[in-house]
Amino acid sequence: MSATPTCAPLFITMHDADNVAIVANDGGLPAGTEFPSGLTLVDKVPQAHKVALVDIPEGGEVRRYNVVIGYALKPLPAGTWVHERLLKMPPARELVGLPIATIKPEPQPPLEGYTFEGYRNLDGSVGTRNILAITQTVQCVAGVTDFAVSRIKSELLPKYPNVDDVVALEHTYGCGVAIDAPDAIIPIRTLRNISLNPNFGGEVMLVSLGCEKLQPERLMPPGTIPLIDERNVADVGSSADAKLDVVCLQDDAHVGFMSMVESIMRQAEEHLERLNARRRETVPASELVVGVQCGGSDAFSGVTANPAVGYCTDLLVRAGATVMFSEVTEVRDGIDQLTSRATTPEVAEAMIREMAWYDAYLDKGRVDRSANTTPGNKKGGLSNIVEKAMGSIVKSGSSPISGVISPGEKLKQKGLIYAATPASDFICGTLQLAAGMNLHVFTTGRGTPYGLAEVPVIKVATRADLARRWHDLMDINAGTIATGEKTIADVGWEMFQLMLDVASGRKKTWAEHWKLHNALVLFNPAPVT
Repeated sequence: MSATPTCAPLFITMHDADNVAIVANDGGLPAGTEFPSGLTLVDKVPQAHKVALVDIPEGGEVRRYNVVIGYALKPLPAGTWVHERLLKMPPARELVGLPIATIKPEPQPPLEGYTFEGYRNLDGSVGTRNILAITQTVQCVAGVTDFAVSRIKSELLPKYPNVDDVVALEHTYGCGVAIDAPDAIIPIRTLRNISLNPNFGGEVMLVSLGCEKLQPERLMPPGTIPLIDERNVADVGSSADAKLDVVCLQDDAHVGFMSMVESIMRQAEEHLERLNARRRETVPASELVVGVQCGGSDAFSGVTANPAVGYCTDLLVRAGATVMFSEVTEVRDGIDQLTSRATTPEVAEAMIREMAWYDAYLDKGRVDRSANTTPGNKKGGLSNIVEKAMGSIVKSGSSPISGVISPGEKLKQKGLIYAATPASDFICGTLQLAAGMNLHVFTTGRGTPYGLAEVPVIKVATRADLARRWHDLMDINAGTIATGEKTIADVGWEMFQLMLDVASGRKKTWAEHWKLHNALVLFNPAPVT
């Protein structure tokens, strides 16, 4: 892909074999527009939408990224606006006969000498923020906990200047569910592992109702919570275990609403004291655990922002860091690209198992991967999930894929990891939190104010016009790639440096500045009773 700064008519192709390109100009281009190549538009084509570069016969392949993204439902003369209503979507690739660990790239030189200022935890993980998280076993306690957190922030937090925030890990799970169903393990381990996120410093505090199905001991069984010091040890000796800090609202000791609130506040202050004693220290960039995701995607996502994220992903892997890419339905159509990049056959087979599980999950609901694409995606030029997947998968860069984790699991290795999650922004972010991310990167073309209270979220705009209009919501403008002002490498390095600054607390993201926080959404494929 190449482009030069110009106001002249401009289209962008992704591969020499493509027979469609996207219109780059703000506002699109009218019918009759002639490009320097001699191509003339038959139709008015909106920005980011596709134009046929050659005559495509009825039933002919429509190729973008050198991949068949559809078949023409009628003849498409050169210059025609090519959109979803003119295409038949290809069937999903079968999960058999795939290339397995066939790509063996030349090892890249390590990227050394890069550091950030983080909070070192006893389990070896590193936080980018110093936050008290209050876990809830059930939605029933959310109102009381929220009231208490408001008071903690106003009355207690000012006394502990080294603590960044107090967050309630609110969710909609915990009771009225088939808690012994096989798939119930997914939401339970998700909430458990979120509570142990590196940004929470090993401090675990629970608020329980008392009668819920998800009892505190089931959420946090013995051996789950790290030992901080003698104050949170339940027993002494070699069998010492961390004491579970639970405020149970149904305890007889609570007489009235304020009794519950004050109990939460008393317990919170013990954790705040320990968190306040923590200090940032210089750690290598290898301690970054970055989750990458896209939402409100358009056709520029796979041209500008996502390739820049992919370039940055490769930098992070070279620096020894961990990067998670996810969103099953948004990589499903590129499964052959993924299995071929696996470091071992076992990693490839793990990806295939995750795809097969999700295919079966969707089939239960009588839908397939095509249910993913939104009206906004289509308005932004993405005709179907095949095209969307090709632009989404490039966030993973070109490094070998060294591991796979299932929904709700915690990371146990470094490198480029496929974390199987739904594509839903909120669920994907929640599951990446559970995996242990300490920094989040989110690209958008249509625009979304998405953010998380638990980790910093760096927002990347795919288009210069979005970056201009949402100047105080977007942290990086990748639209400069389309205009030719910057290269993919330029923006990739800009992203890498910004990550180090944000991780160190030297800079805040716009989402942090405005305190824009989406709710946690647990993935629960088990029945609700």
